[in-house]
Amino acid sequence: MPVSTEERLQARNDLAWSISVGGIGIAMFVALLIFAWYFAATLFLIFSGMLLGVALNAMSGLLGRVVPLPQPVRLLIVCLALAAMLSGIVFLGGTTIAQQATILSDTIKSQLVNVKAFLESRGVDTGFFDISSFTTPSSPEAPAAATPHNLPSASAIASSGGAILGQTFKVLLGTVSAVGHFFIVLFLGLAFAVQPGVYRNGLVFMAPAKHRARATVIIDRIGFTLERWLIAQIITMAAVFLVTWIGLALIGIPSSFILGIQAGLLAFIPTVGAILGGLIVVLASLASGWVAGLSAFVLFLGVHALESYILTPIIQRQALDIPPATLFAFQILLGVVFGIWGLALALPLMAIGKVMIDHFKGERARVEPIAA
Repeated sequence: MPVSTEERLQARNDLAWSISVGGIGIAMFVALLIFAWYFAATLFLIFSGMLLGVALNAMSGLLGRVVPLPQPVRLLIVCLALAAMLSGIVFLGGTTIAQQATILSDTIKSQLVNVKAFLESRGVDTGFFDISSFTTPSSPEAPAAATPHNLPSASAIASSGGAILGQTFKVLLGTVSAVGHFFIVLFLGLAFAVQPGVYRNGLVFMAPAKHRARATVIIDRIGFTLERWLIAQIITMAAVFLVTWIGLALIGIPSSFILGIQAGLLAFIPTVGAILGGLIVVLASLASGWVAGLSAFVLFLGVHALESYILTPIIQRQALDIPPATLFAFQILLGVVFGIWGLALALPLMAIGKVMIDHFKGERARVEPIAA
């Protein structure tokens, strides 16, 4: 059957339009990837604020099961309780925390030096392990430079002053950046928690009109999954903190409170966080002797077993079920590409992806029997 000229022109126009739309879509996707690459830190910061907002909403929701109050009142109670707890820790134990943090820092540095010396004595090359910043020069020529007969020159004094000033600026800028990030996450979390419906409706409105029903279902499922996971994660972190703190205090390890805090905070990062927390605990305990170090290692195994075989199956599995190998591989990938941000936020990002995949797989499973 011959094809008319108009039909051929229409087919060419349709093909050209499809190619144009596909090209524009690919260009926009590449531009989105480039934007995410260059502004990854900012995007992760915003995502952290969203997670904080979800956590506050989840805690206010739990409070609503006990006390039937309006959501703004419950959120205010949760925020005041968290602020009071943080203020109590700072004012009542701030000096102790600072002292233990200093002792822990010095202990870790000395233990790293001892570990390097031990490895070198066994013929292990430790050139890749640079700890020169942990050691201080102790050559006999140093005191001689301070004698009146060997006064430093003006250029040496100027260069030393410039180095000290530069390090001071680095410390100040780092402190300001950390405090700024904290307040940005806090502000975003409070803003998301005060009016969650506004931002939810905004995300739904960004979707095309014919897909808004599907977008609503996906967003609600993501919010529900993240809420359950965050509540489970908070319970796990609190349990790891208490068990580590009490166990190290019973063993007699100095800085047990600050070690418990770091173990609880690192428990937010699955797998990798537990390994890092256990390594720090064992390394700090070795300063008190091999018996204390061995006891701390046994405690680390007990805490890891509590987290992996009791808390995770009971609490976390009900919130999110991701195979450990898949999660670890995704953590390593994001950690290498984006650093600490990617490592810390790998699980919630993977949870969002899993919710979307499960939703589309469920839709396909419902459509296929109907088509058959």
